[in-house]
Amino acid sequence: MVKHLPHLQSSSTQNLPPLESGDRLTRYEFERRYHAMPHLKKAELIEGVVYLPSPLRFEPHAEPHGNLITWLGVYKAMTPGVRMGDNPTVRLDLDNEPQPDAVLLINEVAGGRSRLSEDGYIEGAPELVAEVAASSAAYDLYDKKTVYRRNGVQEYIVWQVLDQKLDWFVLQDEEYILQEPDDGIIQSKVFPGLWLAVLSLLEGDMATVLTVVQKGLRSPEHAAFVEQLKHPSTECDL
Repeated sequence: MVKHLPHLQSSSTQNLPPLESGDRLTRYEFERRYHAMPHLKKAELIEGVVYLPSPLRFEPHAEPHGNLITWLGVYKAMTPGVRMGDNPTVRLDLDNEPQPDAVLLINEVAGGRSRLSEDGYIEGAPELVAEVAASSAAYDLYDKKTVYRRNGVQEYIVWQVLDQKLDWFVLQDEEYILQEPDDGIIQSKVFPGLWLAVLSLLEGDMATVLTVVQKGLRSPEHAAFVEQLKHPSTECDL
């Protein structure tokens, strides 16, 4: 959430029009209006268009979101040099400032592609972005997907809760390639050891989800990745 933007403090926020879905704004104007609405919890600018999500229900969004964060959090806890965020504002480019459900990124000092701005926001593309969508009709699989691909997000996960489906895309030759589970498991190409038991996640079987990711964390590939992150001068195999 954009709540404190020092470079906007000198500009008056009085009498600013409120953000409305469908507004077409520059990123600067989007941030000014967002900053002037402290009650607003989430807003996104996608291709210059403002999106304000509806209130979130528990089963179609909040609970899956929590399970996704749990899975990513276990990986982050065991992988020094990797950071995880829940609903962070991401300044991708002049027309796009999404607030994804979750991001996993490599710390800048460990060779990551994104960085933190002086006022504490992500600038540039996190290595992995995950979104929880109600269905395949959500804009997460259309305009957002295009924006993430164009800005170089290496892996993009979209969990379509009502459709009981999860899509995991990997950026290859500037295109997103859909990954298929191998024996029910998808393994991250960017974060070695980040393994997902897809069907178990869809069914809410978090015990199995966590057992599988812990197996990935014990893999030689994860151990080598952790060593690599300790030496950022080493070329990262992304």
